Amino acid sequence: ASIEHAQQSIRHKSRLPMNTVILFVPQQEAWVIERFGKYKAILDPGLNFILPVIDTIKYVQSLKEIAIDVPHQAAITLDNVTLTLDAVLYLRVIDPYKASYGVEDPEYAITQLAQTTMRSEIGRIALDTVFRERESLNTAIVHAINHASHAWGINCMRYEIRDMKLPSKVQEAMQMQVEAERKKRAAILESEGIREAEINVAEGKKKSRILNSEAFKAEQVNQAEGEAQALLAKAKARALTIEMIAEALQKENGMNAVSMNIAEQYVHAFGNLAKESNTVVLPANSGDIASMVTQALTMYKTLSKDNNRQMEIREVRRKEEPENERTS
Repeated sequence: ASIEHAQQSIRHKSRLPMNTVILFVPQQEAWVIERFGKYKAILDPGLNFILPVIDTIKYVQSLKEIAIDVPHQAAITLDNVTLTLDAVLYLRVIDPYKASYGVEDPEYAITQLAQTTMRSEIGRIALDTVFRERESLNTAIVHAINHASHAWGINCMRYEIRDMKLPSKVQEAMQMQVEAERKKRAAILESEGIREAEINVAEGKKKSRILNSEAFKAEQVNQAEGEAQALLAKAKARALTIEMIAEALQKENGMNAVSMNIAEQYVHAFGNLAKESNTVVLPANSGDIASMVTQALTMYKTLSKDNNRQMEIREVRRKEEPENERTS
């Protein structure tokens, strides 16, 4: 069957035209003329004249590019896997003389050479790299064919692998390998996605905590500044109140106003007794408001005298310090 297929794949040769003295050679064809059985010339396309009887048209070579089917062939890879390949070979006759006299059947010779070269090149490559190195494989086969077919006047233009078949078990194993590789990639992508998600969540929590701490810090600072300002305002108000009271005491009837204020506070405090607790300790003269006011004023006068003495002593010391510096 392979021999029959090979014979069908060989292009049928053109019929030799008769010698009619006046010949019209078609374009892209070369007619080889022999005289008395010896090579005479190659007719160019167009009008040509040859002698009858003594000149004969021996070969007709087509100068067009020819596509030849390379029959199915079995090849064994480097890892001992049998492949069945089907290819197409593209040829062109570049020297009609060599193509006519260099080989008996140039197309058949090229086909056989392509098959043997294919087997040798496939034997150097493992199965996993055959599909990836398909182009380099074609290039290597073309180079090997041209190296041998140069003496035949034929140039191999291209060699293309058309079909490649694998044993069913090997094909199933490769399919399982592909599925495993895809599952591996899917698992890797899923794990990377989970990792990125966890990193994003952790970074979000970190930024949230930082923002919360900064907000709490700003809140504490603002609260402290507010309390400080409130204390300053209270202190200023208290100082202003004391200054106003001091100025009021220096005026006429100032002590009477202080006595009235102390009496009012005493009455107000006396009215709040026994509201928070049932046990109350009172002095013996708690009902005598006048004596209580007098005691409070006496204490105030005593404290004011002591403060005045201390102020006078400080003023004297301040005046004595410059004099001591001058004498020293």
